Amino acid sequence: MARRALITGVTGQDGSYLAEFLLGKGYEVFGMVRRSSTVTFERVAHIQDRITLVPGEMLDEVSIINVLRECRPDELYNLAAQSFVQTSFSQPVFTGEATALGVTRVLDAIRFVHPEIRFYQASSSEMFGKVHESPQTELTPFHPRSPYGVAKVYGHWITVNYRESYGLHASSGILFNHESPRRGLEFVTRKVTHGAARIAVGLEREVRLGNLEAQRDWGFAGDYVRAMWLMLQQDQPDDFVVATGQTHSVRELCEVAFGRVGLHWEDHVVVDEKFLRPAEVDILVGDATKVRTTLGWKPEVGFAELVEMMVDADLAILRR
Repeated sequence: MARRALITGVTGQDGSYLAEFLLGKGYEVFGMVRRSSTVTFERVAHIQDRITLVPGEMLDEVSIINVLRECRPDELYNLAAQSFVQTSFSQPVFTGEATALGVTRVLDAIRFVHPEIRFYQASSSEMFGKVHESPQTELTPFHPRSPYGVAKVYGHWITVNYRESYGLHASSGILFNHESPRRGLEFVTRKVTHGAARIAVGLEREVRLGNLEAQRDWGFAGDYVRAMWLMLQQDQPDDFVVATGQTHSVRELCEVAFGRVGLHWEDHVVVDEKFLRPAEVDILVGDATKVRTTLGWKPEVGFAELVEMMVDADLAILRR
């Protein structure tokens, strides 16, 4: 029989790439989605007839229990969250409910329904925040600088706690920034590539951004979902930093994106204070030694290739 996987957050960037990947591995894939008139299935439209969507709510443990009983998954990938850092400052309570306590509800549902389910938690480099060392490893202390980062720290440690307390096969991937053409327009990478494309075709004249000096370790989301799957194939659960080990600034992001369409970024990028965070994270860069040596994982798409891929996809959308 085909293995069965349940993905929360299946309609998001990572969920759609993971669903594709698991289908390619022969899995039967289920995706948990909220009952909402605003849910968009754009990212999974091309595979929607090959996956089974089931209604569930991260704020309601009973609904999660019902989903587990219906789908009977071998593996559960928890990717659902309020995942936009800027929004977490204006919606801190909701962020805590969905991104932090939501993890507890899923883990408790697994413990109640079928403790043999293998669980993946999407942890985040934002947990490191005001970094205590660079690059960051699995042992680097957390110092989150946003309600989102704080919520992710809770989700990470409750995963460790349920692993140690109840013997669950529960692993966390501490993923550094990973992008793609499917990234939401509110994220800075897609905001830049989409803005460059719109300016190139004459629809806009400028892009307004916050801190151009912020540096991140950016990789391709399609590469990172492979690491998620590899974690759940191990005999023992564990936590892994997933990163490229290279850092680039928002300024460099602009240079590559606008260069792809033959423009000078300085002519079109405007710094706007309203996009600055109350507490900024200046630099994040991961040490992926453990995931490389233990799981044999490495990224295949480089930074410039990733940004150019995103610009090309945005141009194609606009021209259609």
